Amino acid sequence: MKKVKLNMKKQLILLPALALSLGMTSCSDWLEMPSYTSADTETVFANEATADAYVLGCYRGIIPTDMIYQLAEGETVSHPSEDGSTNNSKYNLANWFYGSGSPDWTTTTLFNEEYGAIESANIGIKRLKAMPETAKRNSMLGEVLGLRAFAYLNLISIYGDVPAIWEPLEDMDANDENTFYPKRTSRDVIYDQIIKDLQEAVGYLPWFSESGYVTTERLTKQGALALLARTALYAGGYSLRWNLETNDPATLKVERRSDEARVRELYQIASDACKEIIGHGENSLIQAKNDMSGFQYMWYNFCQRNFTSINNEMIFSLAQYGSTTNSKWGVYAHPGTRGGLFGSRKAMISILPTYYLSFKPEDTRRDVTCTSYSIYFLEKGKADDTWVDVGTTYSCIMSGKFRISWCVAPAPDATKRNLNIPIISYPDVLLMYAEAQNFLNGGPTGEAVSALKQIRDRAGIGSLDIPSSKEAFDDALAQERKWELGGQLFLRTDLIRMGRISKEIRATQQAMKDLSDRKGEYADVPVYRLYKFHKDAQEYGDKFLALEYIELTDAQEIAIATNVPNEVKVKDDKGKDVVDKKATQQLYDAYQAELLDIVRAHGMKVSEGDKWYPCNMFQAYTSTFNGKARKAVGFGGGFNALQIGKILYQNPTGSFENGGKYPNWIAAPDGSDGIYYGYKENFSELLPLADKSSGHPLVDNPNLTQLPGYTSSK
Repeated sequence: MKKVKLNMKKQLILLPALALSLGMTSCSDWLEMPSYTSADTETVFANEATADAYVLGCYRGIIPTDMIYQLAEGETVSHPSEDGSTNNSKYNLANWFYGSGSPDWTTTTLFNEEYGAIESANIGIKRLKAMPETAKRNSMLGEVLGLRAFAYLNLISIYGDVPAIWEPLEDMDANDENTFYPKRTSRDVIYDQIIKDLQEAVGYLPWFSESGYVTTERLTKQGALALLARTALYAGGYSLRWNLETNDPATLKVERRSDEARVRELYQIASDACKEIIGHGENSLIQAKNDMSGFQYMWYNFCQRNFTSINNEMIFSLAQYGSTTNSKWGVYAHPGTRGGLFGSRKAMISILPTYYLSFKPEDTRRDVTCTSYSIYFLEKGKADDTWVDVGTTYSCIMSGKFRISWCVAPAPDATKRNLNIPIISYPDVLLMYAEAQNFLNGGPTGEAVSALKQIRDRAGIGSLDIPSSKEAFDDALAQERKWELGGQLFLRTDLIRMGRISKEIRATQQAMKDLSDRKGEYADVPVYRLYKFHKDAQEYGDKFLALEYIELTDAQEIAIATNVPNEVKVKDDKGKDVVDKKATQQLYDAYQAELLDIVRAHGMKVSEGDKWYPCNMFQAYTSTFNGKARKAVGFGGGFNALQIGKILYQNPTGSFENGGKYPNWIAAPDGSDGIYYGYKENFSELLPLADKSSGHPLVDNPNLTQLPGYTSSK
């Protein structure tokens, strides 16, 4: 890297696109303003109005795209959905495969973008501390302290020990090699500093109700306390560690920091921070309203940007609105849609069927978090076509919290879904509190049990037994974290810091095989469903949640449902076989009448025009039977494809349906593919640093060391 002399007085800085303060407008959206391309820091921080604009800009980029696209899976809940070859970064990273020898697969932008956010925060911290102390100045200072801490937390949870930079470049010695080539710093040193920063931020920030904001898109006292609790649990929890001096791969081990007294102190910090939020009484779980469960109401209104309806539960989300500040979040995690009002968008994240099946029947969260349908046209996608919410197989369960049809209409760019990134919510606070209490007391306290039960009661599973031992309660908390927070960003690293990732991955790999073989706890999972034919409303804000279906277990009903009529073929005047549409429809009508009798026998109401169709859940979506069944209910040219990756919708779930072997997306015979095939305990828990070319950390900084076990390709 070329060394440059810094102008200490008039250091030019690049600012992100800025936004109006939320408190200055009745609109809950962050509205775009013209960018500052460069500005004198002394001018920017000359008054609170321009300083506030700078602080708002610091929020941008704190969640880089790679955290969503590359690292939102692999947590025993979700799986990548790709076309063609599995030899791509997203598929490999989601399956914990980072290559062998040199790091073939890793994130290439996250490292640099987080340090960009840290530099912006460092400038803000320095300049705000030099301003006259007011309530507004204190609040802004609390925000940038919190954002810097959050950036370091993201870096450590992904890369482990990273360089620590606590002051702006303008204040650093340009002739000191460490300015441009900093070494890794012990994560414990960084953790201790950012915990102090967050504690300081808590003292500066107002409670949300006192902030004057109309949304929780800016850090308030609740947000800082929640981030403090999260950071303390990561600092006191498990992580992949090694000897920084020797860099010996033999020293790699997932463990806590060695100071047991400090670990306990960190859990106490987390407990106290959560208790302060809970005791303040401003936050709560949203309950059922407007014919929606509380959980659906929360996520539907989150997608609709009705933030005032959910501020009491969503403690902090990252604002995403407009053409510049708008992440890929709402583009990757959804059920998939082909054409029509919503445009063509492939679902890049799918949900594991073992996770889908883990929910209790009465749990209202399953059909919000998971969708067993996708949006596709009925015929060939012309303007006058019909779009359908088509039922899918077990290999094609998709993400549901952020479905496109729940979002607001994008304008003008359909790739910008204006969907905020959820960072931390009240259920997370309750679960962290229960976890900290369980650790500190060697078992669940009454307060820990109450926190867990609040979440279960809202979900409709409050009658489930709550374990009394420390280990069993930890198991329950991990499962509840998956049910409540599945499909969000931090579950992967949460399971690592809880010391559970190896256990969870191995259990999921075996569970997927058991489901494929239909044995063990999956021995009685029904093979066939009857799905109700449902037209998609093709409107933003559609509250549709899930297809009605009936699981078929009666042999006679299965025989009727699987006896799908064949098309009647006749010869035309040229001797070619053609479909006799009238005769075929008569067979379909008779078949449909038999299916409706099954529906009635299951106590379900049948209205005029209702149609149902069977689906073999263990076959591929594109199987001959499933395609034939959809055709019998009216699907035409678009019936045999989905807007998700071919890896999933063209493959079955069942081993029997795959010729007696596991489908490759579940387990390949040679171990080269399948669910989480690349995971290596005491190795895969952190990503290597990219080192292929200029712009990658190891190329740009010769003082950085690679994660032990990898050989640099430089």
